[in-house]
Amino acid sequence: MDADHQETSGETKSAINTWRYRHHFTYKADQGKNIIVQCNLCLPRVNLLSTSKTSTSNLKKHLDRTHLGCEARPDAKRGRKKEEYNGEESRHCQLKKLKAEIISKCLTQAKIDDLIFNFIVEDCQSFYVLEQPGFRKLIAGLTEGLKSMDRVTLFTKVDHGFSKMREEVMSKLSSIQYVCTTADIWTAHNRSFFGMTCHWIDMDSLERKSAALAFARLQGRITYDTIAGRIHDVHVAYNIESKVQTTVTDNGSPFISVFREFALDTQESDDDIGFYENVSTVLEGEPEQDMLLFLPTVQRCASHTLEQIVTDDFWQAVSQGPMCQLHYSAMAKVFAIWSKCHHLQVGMDAAEEIGKMALVVPTVIRWNVEYCAVQKIVSLTERELTELCARLEVPRFQPEEMAFLKEYVTVFHPLAFALELFQAEQKCYLGLVIPTVLSLKNKLNEQKDAAKYFGDAVNAIVMAIDVRFQELFGSTEAKIATATTPQFRLWWMAASEREEMCALLASEASQMDPCTVTEANTSRNLSTIESEDDFFSYGSVKPAVQIQQRGVLEEIRKYVEGTGKSLECLQDFPRVKQLFLKYNTTLPSTAPVQRLFSQKGNLVTSQRNFLTDDYFERIQLLRYNSNLCSLVSE
Repeated sequence: MDADHQETSGETKSAINTWRYRHHFTYKADQGKNIIVQCNLCLPRVNLLSTSKTSTSNLKKHLDRTHLGCEARPDAKRGRKKEEYNGEESRHCQLKKLKAEIISKCLTQAKIDDLIFNFIVEDCQSFYVLEQPGFRKLIAGLTEGLKSMDRVTLFTKVDHGFSKMREEVMSKLSSIQYVCTTADIWTAHNRSFFGMTCHWIDMDSLERKSAALAFARLQGRITYDTIAGRIHDVHVAYNIESKVQTTVTDNGSPFISVFREFALDTQESDDDIGFYENVSTVLEGEPEQDMLLFLPTVQRCASHTLEQIVTDDFWQAVSQGPMCQLHYSAMAKVFAIWSKCHHLQVGMDAAEEIGKMALVVPTVIRWNVEYCAVQKIVSLTERELTELCARLEVPRFQPEEMAFLKEYVTVFHPLAFALELFQAEQKCYLGLVIPTVLSLKNKLNEQKDAAKYFGDAVNAIVMAIDVRFQELFGSTEAKIATATTPQFRLWWMAASEREEMCALLASEASQMDPCTVTEANTSRNLSTIESEDDFFSYGSVKPAVQIQQRGVLEEIRKYVEGTGKSLECLQDFPRVKQLFLKYNTTLPSTAPVQRLFSQKGNLVTSQRNFLTDDYFERIQLLRYNSNLCSLVSE
């Protein structure tokens, strides 16, 4: 304490007489039970504090809150200020050194390269971003001196990542018994690409898994034999040609021609003649491309079939019906609003301001997108829609036109819902198609009774569904797939057909007994003939086989009588589970391969450093398979 306050009372000294408080506070005045002191560490700013004569809690709180860690004794004001500055500088240096040490341990140059590689692949970024000064400064600032990798390093990592990804995908597929592939062709910027994805169901979790197999450039004229060769080459490259149950494609003419010529289930006699002719040409040394290719059976895309029904049969019914003028009048105004909102920013701003929402503008040729856009317009109130038409200078809707559009949204909601089901990937199986189509017909017929404008259109759609899905309704594979889906079982079938379906399921299940009975029989049939008993078949059924068949039929009946809708219940029926894996591996639509194309344009523009076709394919496959294979980090 200062000399001026040597005569303070004993109580006062007892409050601030400890070593810590004696050197940090100076006595100033007495206030009865309390005293006024000045903090020496707050100089040159004068900071007076009140504290009890018998307690130092206020002083301690002040030191902890304002001067945490300051324990040194100041000798003078200048010395205190210099020591305080040196202490702050020392703490700053320690924190900076600690931060650098943490960064050096957590972030290495290899780790930064992996993160950048992950950023480029998963977000489909341009390689050009690595050369941008702002990106380089960002990496250097965030990593305390580490730098962004160059393009050469990135190309090397792409090569390494692609090789590792391919090996891991092939390893996974080698243990899978049934797979399904999807194929499609995408064209943009005068370049065409062939895409193919592969799908299977996990044996234990019954979850669907997916992988991209190809995103190859197609050059020259695209013919059906070129496409067939691509499909065959991809299947062979991944060793799945004998595992593919079906290949799902759209209804375009190239793929129809491909599978008409090369599908394995073709029964025409000309194919047999062509086979022998090709054998002779091979023996004579003809070119390899003349050899006959064998492809798996084809499954038509269900969502594409429904969209064809809308674009062809629906529009034909509307254009020829009594509501033709009303339909064109209402839709012309709707398209005028979309056009203004799509091409003029003021139009979209007006829609957001009036409707308090982003107006959906259909920029792709898909009916369900157009349906959602009409649904958005119909959701506006009469006042909001009138104001929007006035702002966009579009003729206002008449009451009958609005009633027409509202009925359009109501009547065709089941159709839009069915399309959403088919375009799902994780929970969509071939067994979903027949119940969905049957339910769609029932829902449309229910809407038809109350429809004022679309009665004829609904009739046309229902008739088109019967025609276009006729092959599916007659497919044994589709029926088995539906019956082995617990959500449906045999509830969708007529009662007179269920007994026959149970017999079919039992027959199929007995051929793929999970208890390896089939494998044992197969190995015995392929064994060497050692005696006459091994050669001749006496036509008798062994008791073991009879017992097995009785067990299969009993299991099928218990499954059919069950009520559970979750896939988990298949764990209690191993034979039915095997049937489910075989027949429901097939997807009902080509939505996965279309998603493979969804971010393609980001690497085909002129800013993408003119990637070669090989690297373009590798980036796309790495992006699609990033969730399946952990390949983006070392």
